[in-house]
Amino acid sequence: MTDDYLTSIEAWRRRMDERLREPYGWLALGGLFWLRPGTNRVGSDREAEVQLPAHASSPSLGVIDVDGPRAVLHVTSADQVQVEGLPVVDIELLPDVDPSPTYVNVGEVRMVLIRRGDRLGVRLWDPRRPERTSFPGRRWYPVDPAWRLAASFHAHTPLLSLRVPSVLGEVNVEHSVGRVSFLIAGESHALEALPEETGELFLIFADPTNQDVTYPSGRFLYTDPPEAGQVIVDFNRAYSPPCAYTTYATCPLPPGENRLSVPIPAGEIYPRSSAPQGEAR
Repeated sequence: MTDDYLTSIEAWRRRMDERLREPYGWLALGGLFWLRPGTNRVGSDREAEVQLPAHASSPSLGVIDVDGPRAVLHVTSADQVQVEGLPVVDIELLPDVDPSPTYVNVGEVRMVLIRRGDRLGVRLWDPRRPERTSFPGRRWYPVDPAWRLAASFHAHTPLLSLRVPSVLGEVNVEHSVGRVSFLIAGESHALEALPEETGELFLIFADPTNQDVTYPSGRFLYTDPPEAGQVIVDFNRAYSPPCAYTTYATCPLPPGENRLSVPIPAGEIYPRSSAPQGEAR
């Protein structure tokens, strides 16, 4: 193993921790509230459908009216509510799947509408959450260059439809751009790849280490864009999904095609004591 390779992986792992701890990173998530058709109350009142921290909001900030796929926020209090730095009173909320979602700030707290299937919800970040600053860091297998694998990329024409389950119990149809094939101990294995706008490949996979060492629901891994039908699959960069650290994430799970029969003792490990506490509303 070269010093440059070890240094690059260690630096990447430090950045992964920094991203978790960011003021609006995954560890700052403070709520996920599913909206019902009609009027949904917003505020720090414990009976509100969208409950905000008391340090950010009055008991009754306003309401979100849901009509089919549309959600409109109406502010009825004197709370300082802003979108892109400008105060708002009434605004239609564009969801996270839109190219320009509406991020609403109430003091330090940030909210965004999310759409999952036919459901609408509000995801909330609170930078004051102690979990954000007390997080001790991810844990990893030692870096092993043997798990940096040269792989072949076989593009799908047309794209291959995949049934990708989620922690919400839903199954979404995603489209694989191609199959990534590699050898482990002389045996061929493959993963279906989901596309990223950057050209990178997104691999959601499971392997037998999920039973006792790594995150039970599988791990995530990105690769650089393939070149001339080749790509590097570096399992030293495999990591636990956001659901490993918060109950307010809506992570996809590995499709059946991406369940490997061979253990992958590389990348992030997951002590069972790290499981997030509580349940998403």
